[in-house]
Amino acid sequence: MTTLFLAWRSPSTRTWYTVGRLTADGLYRFVYTHGAEQAEREGGFGGIPGFPERERIYESEELFPLFANRLLPRSRPDYAEWLEWLSLPEHEHDPVALLARSGGQRATDSFEVFPSPERQPDGSYHVHFFAHGLRYFPAASAERATRLQPGERLLLVHDFQNPADPAALLLRTAEATPGDIHLVGFCPRYLLGDVLRLLEHAPDSAWVEVERVNPAPAPIQYRLLCGLTLRWPEGFQPFADREYQAIPQTADIAPAA
Repeated sequence: MTTLFLAWRSPSTRTWYTVGRLTADGLYRFVYTHGAEQAEREGGFGGIPGFPERERIYESEELFPLFANRLLPRSRPDYAEWLEWLSLPEHEHDPVALLARSGGQRATDSFEVFPSPERQPDGSYHVHFFAHGLRYFPAASAERATRLQPGERLLLVHDFQNPADPAALLLRTAEATPGDIHLVGFCPRYLLGDVLRLLEHAPDSAWVEVERVNPAPAPIQYRLLCGLTLRWPEGFQPFADREYQAIPQTADIAPAA
């Protein structure tokens, strides 16, 4: 079974919350998570079109429009270029895999999709992500990001005095040459709980490297694709915090509205 989570960013606070979970195992199922309750209290979250009740399991043989509409149609002339931005092979057409890598971001709303990590054969925790927040960094940071090379290492910096999120993790260059210290984005908020817990077990195991850099005209949210690897200790469960857990279901299974 493949699991994707849905994050929502409050337009008032700019904070990200995990508000839903999509699973695919022959059928697609969507449920709200407890993060939706927190998002309502703190950020004014009012629910998701097509999913009116939080205590229902929504089920469909087809991918729900909320997610399907976040995929670039294969008929688009720039579809092959989009796959290159995602660093995926040209024959990859699985919608769940595409959503997991792309994040399904659209300019018209405040949602993002991300996958649940799975333990790798070598016992590691490994995820891909696009660096967040680069649009808010100085021009020098954006310019340095365009000069990063695949395989180049990046370092995690705990931004513990960040008033919006004391758990925030910045990405910076590893000073391969003297003085080359530039901030080039944030690690996505949805990874912070896992990463900080894993760093407690093995602080020296964290490795972030550049997977791909997509210069303009690629949208800036696709600018910097990174790979993150950490050691996965025995008994570790990813996304164990309450915000990722499904709201208890008290109603019958229903189709999306």
